[in-house]
Amino acid sequence: MRPRSAAEFAGQSHLLGPGKPLSRALQSGHLHSMIFWGPPGTGKTTLARMLAESCRADFIALSAVMAGVKDVRTAVEQAKARRREQGAGTVLFLDEVHRFNKTQQDAFLPFVEDGTLTFIGATTENPSFELNNALLSRARTYVLKPLEPADIRRILDSALADQGRGLGSRPIELPEALRDEMAVAADGDARRALNFLEIAADLAEPKDGREVISETTVREVISGGIRRFDKRGELFYDQISALHKSVRGSSPDAALYWLARMLDGGCDALYIARRVARMASEDVGNADPRALELALNAWDVQERLGSPEGELALAQAVVYLACAPKSNAVYSAFGEATADAKLYGSLEVPLQLRNAPTRLMKELGYGADYRYAHDETDAFAAGENYFPEAMPRKTYYHPVPRGLEIRIAEKLAELRSADAAAREKTIKAK
Repeated sequence: MRPRSAAEFAGQSHLLGPGKPLSRALQSGHLHSMIFWGPPGTGKTTLARMLAESCRADFIALSAVMAGVKDVRTAVEQAKARRREQGAGTVLFLDEVHRFNKTQQDAFLPFVEDGTLTFIGATTENPSFELNNALLSRARTYVLKPLEPADIRRILDSALADQGRGLGSRPIELPEALRDEMAVAADGDARRALNFLEIAADLAEPKDGREVISETTVREVISGGIRRFDKRGELFYDQISALHKSVRGSSPDAALYWLARMLDGGCDALYIARRVARMASEDVGNADPRALELALNAWDVQERLGSPEGELALAQAVVYLACAPKSNAVYSAFGEATADAKLYGSLEVPLQLRNAPTRLMKELGYGADYRYAHDETDAFAAGENYFPEAMPRKTYYHPVPRGLEIRIAEKLAELRSADAAAREKTIKAK
């Protein structure tokens, strides 16, 4: 059921609609090197074939999973021969191009530049991360989107009606509602939808001279479907980002949705637990310290009980974090302190702050003049400097006016005021 023309192609109207880039390329027959980036079953290979046919070019298809530089060189020789003998062009289609390393990607670049062949690569991974800059600069990237249920439904209807390539020669009956259900279950993947249909057709039951695909059969066929989720790919990081931002944005409902999406897609629940603990410190912080405790408890429950029992604890933690007051004061303060640690280098620890477990250390002044805070008024050594002497005193932590940090800010204001008064007194005494 592979589409033979743009008219048969379902979806990708942003590329194939009137006046759109690939539509113009098909009409003109003039090609340029390009990269198709999109999830499986969205038509990347089909588009490449259609483009090659539009300009009467030879189509050489390789898969980066199986092919190597030797195969690319063979394809280049074929392209040179066709160009020399027939004056015709060649399209080299490389599926899963992200599987090639930098050296392999560089192997065909000279032949793309000199016009020996037109390169079309297909990838499910973000080209920005997986392809080298030299290749990206010579090929235009087109993003293919997951197919809508309506597009999938159109493909299923065509397969049921087509007598030459589909199931039209068989009197198969599949009710409209079940076609819609199958289209949704395909999750944007045309190949998966056709596989569903093929299996269901094999299980069809004879009835009144027709073959009927029952509701029970459809449910059985689609029950093993897995949502689009690549543990190493772009979609993985997009979804964890959406979860994190939903928590940060105080949207418990959206946070629960993205949590459910990730778990439904097969994400390791312990990975989510680690990220939830990070969210507790980064986005809630001291505005509600209980958030970190709850996140760690959820992590512990997930480790102890596993799935699916432990996932409810993760949901509880996610909802609590989303509803908690937000503060990134500690996160920002730690970032500034880390920057200063790198900026100022290995400054010596002041003598009064050093430990003195040996006599020699005491003789060298380690720990001398240290003010033990518990011996001071309110257990606070006002005016004491805990930074290296060669570094100015810094204020990194600025509590926000939310949650517990309101009280923390009040306490810090008292301590910093006492500090300033003590330092001023010391300066006047000198």
